[in-house]
Amino acid sequence: MVASPKAPLLDQKGGPLPELPFAVTLNRAAGAALHVQLAEQVRAAVLAGGLPAGARLPGSRTLARQLGVTRGVVADAYAALVADGTLAASVGRGTEVPAGAAQREGRQPPRRTGAPAWFRPPTPAPVDVPPGGEGLHFQVGVATTATLDVLAWRQAWAHAARQPVSGQYADPQGESGLRAALAAWVGRSRGLAAGAADVLVTAGSLQALNLIVSALLPPGSSVLMENPGYRAARQVLLDAGHTVHPLPVDEDGAVVTPDTPPARLVYVTPSHQFPLGVRLSLPRRLALLEWAERHDALIIEDDYDGEFRYGAPPLPPLASLDRAGRVLYLGTLSKALTPALRSGFVLSSPALMPALVRARLLLDGGQPRPVQHALEWLLSRGEVDRHVRRTRRWHAQVRAALTAELSGLAPQAWLGGIEAGLHLCLHLGPGLDALILERQLAAKGVYVSALASHSFQGPAPQALLLGYAGLTAAQARAGGQAIAQVLRATAPRPGP
Repeated sequence: MVASPKAPLLDQKGGPLPELPFAVTLNRAAGAALHVQLAEQVRAAVLAGGLPAGARLPGSRTLARQLGVTRGVVADAYAALVADGTLAASVGRGTEVPAGAAQREGRQPPRRTGAPAWFRPPTPAPVDVPPGGEGLHFQVGVATTATLDVLAWRQAWAHAARQPVSGQYADPQGESGLRAALAAWVGRSRGLAAGAADVLVTAGSLQALNLIVSALLPPGSSVLMENPGYRAARQVLLDAGHTVHPLPVDEDGAVVTPDTPPARLVYVTPSHQFPLGVRLSLPRRLALLEWAERHDALIIEDDYDGEFRYGAPPLPPLASLDRAGRVLYLGTLSKALTPALRSGFVLSSPALMPALVRARLLLDGGQPRPVQHALEWLLSRGEVDRHVRRTRRWHAQVRAALTAELSGLAPQAWLGGIEAGLHLCLHLGPGLDALILERQLAAKGVYVSALASHSFQGPAPQALLLGYAGLTAAQARAGGQAIAQVLRATAPRPGP
């Protein structure tokens, strides 16, 4: 439906325009309602000066007849434009463009490209973007769905779809059935005793960290964090206005001594230190708990991939050793199922839980109920446990193929962090530069990442991070061969 673009701007007698002085196109197949389409086009004409101040629009019957629509379409469009001030309506004069609504002659309509003078664009978020293009991507932080039981997955979502649709908001702490299922799962998989009241359902670990930071920490707090460590978590702390101090890491995990400075909070990854892959030894775990008690501090235990161990006996989670309620245990289903679900949880002491729930309520109100219903179905029927067992066997084969190609590189390079998790660390000997190797491998279609980006103080260790969860055993073997070939060609020749 198109109006003539050649109508005179003003009626000869000063009355309303016989028709609009610009083309109007209405599409019944479009997603927007007809009155919304008409209102948008009239508004654009006013802003662009096509309808100057004082211009009186055609009557609703007249315009409706010209456009081939019902009078209600035009009346609703006019009403919306009067409501936002684009048009004015008065008895005896009809509908017209008020003074100040039209742009000055020749001026372009406004574009949403500006920002306040005080706004400072942030630096890019320190996260790895999904890889593009072909090649072998040793991406850290992904999970495989090759072992997913598609039938069980569909049954879970069918179960969620059958649940009654509520007109109420969800519980911001999480539905009680899902919280109970998560508590039981943590008890089975990690030996950590918990009940439904101890669980807060979150949209992943980063949201959990944001909730803790906003709900529990005083402004401008000092925080200790492993160095090298999870750079996205560090950025969350910095963006919240806290000061982050490095906590050194060695072969036994985070180094905690009597000289470790006081802080409000410490963030650690004890089960599989990110990114070095070492495990926090039991003496260090006890020392960290003692440090927190001495300095009245909280501990975040991020157990981001603790389900995946390969022959190494599990160490007790920090939270299971905690008697004072200082450990906040972060769990996630991103590795156990898929990051696409954006689901995780926090285990907290009763004293801290109300503040976390309040923060979640004010942030977004809680997890969508259908997602919670599907997850509860998968957890309560043991489908997550079975999936983890299948996936652990899959990853063990991929890990074995990769380590077989890289285990004979010493002393030029050696592997670390291979006992658990979904990535390993290839440490480089003297004379090798991780950034140079990263570029050389990318030229061959093999994509790895240097460890340096995860260090924030002191010299960066020379090492490559190799995430293998998104690869098959054959792909891992081919990638390992390419890495070994480039490394041997680049390594300095031994002296005579």
